[in-house]
Amino acid sequence: PITAEQVTAAINKAEALGADTTAVHRELAERQRRREHAEIHVALFGEISSGKSALAQALLPQAEITSDVRGGTTRELTRYTWHSPGGDSLLLTDMPGTAEADGTLDRLAADEARRAHIVVYVSDGDLNRSQHQALKELLQLQKPLILVLNKTDRYNTAETAALSARLGGLLDSHPNTAFVQASAATTRQVVRHMPDGTEQLESRAVAPQVQAVSSALQRMIDGNQQILDRLSDSATFVLASEKLDEAIAATRQTRADELIDSYAVKAVIGALAAITPGSDLLIQGYLGTQLVRELAAIYDTKVGRVDTELLLTLVQKHAGRAHTLLLAVAGNALKAFPGVGTLAGGALHALAYGIIFRTLGRALSITLATRGELHPRQAAKLFEEKLGEDLDTSARGLARVVVRQIGNDRHGD
Repeated sequence: PITAEQVTAAINKAEALGADTTAVHRELAERQRRREHAEIHVALFGEISSGKSALAQALLPQAEITSDVRGGTTRELTRYTWHSPGGDSLLLTDMPGTAEADGTLDRLAADEARRAHIVVYVSDGDLNRSQHQALKELLQLQKPLILVLNKTDRYNTAETAALSARLGGLLDSHPNTAFVQASAATTRQVVRHMPDGTEQLESRAVAPQVQAVSSALQRMIDGNQQILDRLSDSATFVLASEKLDEAIAATRQTRADELIDSYAVKAVIGALAAITPGSDLLIQGYLGTQLVRELAAIYDTKVGRVDTELLLTLVQKHAGRAHTLLLAVAGNALKAFPGVGTLAGGALHALAYGIIFRTLGRALSITLATRGELHPRQAAKLFEEKLGEDLDTSARGLARVVVRQIGNDRHGD
């Protein structure tokens, strides 16, 4: 389990890197607020149209909760105070349903489920693959969880028994869990046979069957408040740690992109300044080594000289095979500047070098971000794959650098 001390150390490291830790501090502040108010938070989790809002309405008949037959009615976190049969006061959170078309609300619901003391996972049938995965991730948090088969009024006795056996089996060997059945419906459609022999569909009021949910919640609350707090803290620290990782990754990506662009410009200028044939290759070799080292420093890893040399050798081979293509792309980009001349000062080759450096930097940053260390052959393979991507856009941007540098040289700047 991740501890508060580990999270604090990670925050300090992230802030030293320049990462934005606002979201993490907000998570920890919310955790502290809930502790100070001695609140027990219960999160209703499940896919859209599984009946979460209807279940909340059945548990809280005095509250106004929007429930609609169309998928995705609940658009934000809505909290209601609920008094359990044992007299405990809980905050029941009705959350957006997961698995909407664009998936934008899935993260909101998943994060709140982690913050909660108890999760009520609501399903109206057997679980699909994404539901299985969501349940698996929630169970890994080892916090109290109630799996509810809702809308049992839609099934006959045999169907309900079969579904209950399958769903209940998913909780085997998982402590602090329970499986219950429920029907949050307040109306039922019945067919009325009229005296003239016709049939008429009518809605009749029925009492929701949610007592099993209430009882299961009460049993979990009666366990131990300190245990609930500890399990909630542990999940919150995991959530905070993940947000820290995201903040650090975003910061490293930004710094890496800036560094890569700067080295692409240096490669262009270095190639244009080469005095004798071949000296530009020496300049690029030195720059390549420096680029690898500085990118590795951003991703907090070390690279050896042998791995660096192998990477640059492999990249040079791949770039050599694409030399004709790169020169053609460079020529097209420079046509937008008629006064320059495609061969002025080795402009074509300089622009091609810039493209090579930008592609190398991006391939290397992806490798370091995903693998945590330099793998020369994998990075070189990724370089080869990405060399043909978005060539025109990259060439146009670097062509301006070429034109500006040639203009400076002509004016003696």
